[in-house]
Amino acid sequence: MQYRITLPADYDMEIIRHRVKSKGHLLDDFPGLGLKAYGIRERGVDGSPVNQYAPFYLWAAPEAMNRFLWGPGFQGVVRDFGRPVVEHWQGLAFEPGPSRAAAPRAATRHAVAVPAGAGPSGAVEGALEELRESARTDGVHSTALAVDPRRWELLRFTLWEDAAPPDAPGDRYQVLHLSTPDLARLPKGRQW
Repeated sequence: MQYRITLPADYDMEIIRHRVKSKGHLLDDFPGLGLKAYGIRERGVDGSPVNQYAPFYLWAAPEAMNRFLWGPGFQGVVRDFGRPVVEHWQGLAFEPGPSRAAAPRAATRHAVAVPAGAGPSGAVEGALEELRESARTDGVHSTALAVDPRRWELLRFTLWEDAAPPDAPGDRYQVLHLSTPDLARLPKGRQW
């Protein structure tokens, strides 16, 4: 799950940094949350054209996502920024990387459409193999693959110990904090 709140070009991103510093720890023990990466993009940094607050979640339990969305934490986001579109996908796979013990400082989000003429299972199998390969890359904390079957879009989200390599595809985020209360409950590998 992810929501991306695009902020004005002249927005002081220190406000978001302060928000995460003062409130990020509140989900450090949220039952059912595998991980939450508090991601931001800053206009002009790592090629970003926008200022954006864009946390990303991996849930170990679907009822935990519901508890978050209808509870006080998300209501604070709605109060402060308006109600953002919440993107959510069906999880296909999760792989820890060689830097899983480190605190990640960066993330990438890479979305790709499954071509209209391609069989979905073949596209998913290819993406799973790419995920397993990328999980072995130096500096990877963890990586996940998901699909939106409504739009037939595959999404790969990767956390990096430091900056993502220059050839890593996708949008780049700075990770300000990582909450991992139920990281151990996220099943590794393929989810079926």
